[in-house]
Amino acid sequence: MEYIKDVELFLNDFAKTCKSVQKKSYKKNQTITTYIQKRNQICILVSGEADLVRYDMNGDKAIIEHFTKNDIFGEALYIVTTNNELSVEAKKSCEVLFFNYDNIHQKCRNNCKFHQVLSENFSSLILNKVMDLNTRVEILTKRSIREKLRGYFNILSTRNLSKTFTLPFSLTDLADYLSVDRSAMMREIKSLKDEGFIKKSGNKITLLYK
Repeated sequence: MEYIKDVELFLNDFAKTCKSVQKKSYKKNQTITTYIQKRNQICILVSGEADLVRYDMNGDKAIIEHFTKNDIFGEALYIVTTNNELSVEAKKSCEVLFFNYDNIHQKCRNNCKFHQVLSENFSSLILNKVMDLNTRVEILTKRSIREKLRGYFNILSTRNLSKTFTLPFSLTDLADYLSVDRSAMMREIKSLKDEGFIKKSGNKITLLYK
């Protein structure tokens, strides 16, 4: 098995070589894709950031997942169980690879090396996906806004190996990600600051508790 060492270089070469792959560019706030059950699409974010979002009947937005460079997404990895449409929106300028899930384990017509290597490494990409979803579930099972904030801050601190880290969201998007009211969340953040649990400067957070 050949492991991917330089993921960005691999994906760019893959897009140029394998005819079963499409590479597309998107500007901030553009819709990258919508999740439709009858398709079996897989996407890899080559560059930029994007969110998987759902709007309810009242127009309220919930951020289901946040994607960064090299993340994998697509309706082939998500069971749509609601009439509310799921879509992926670009948060920054993005480049995305599109291909069909069925092509992962089937030989490419050109039998290209890139297709074979992706197939061999796909399980590790899926594992990262599962870990991200577990993180999301862990946060949403917290009962209070404070517990959700502290739980999410602890996760970011662990990922960054530091008590100081930068939020990947705006505060509005953070509220949508935590599925809480923004005003109530802001009051809780202020309380955490006043009580000496955190220090906040812009989007930078420092944990002051062990």
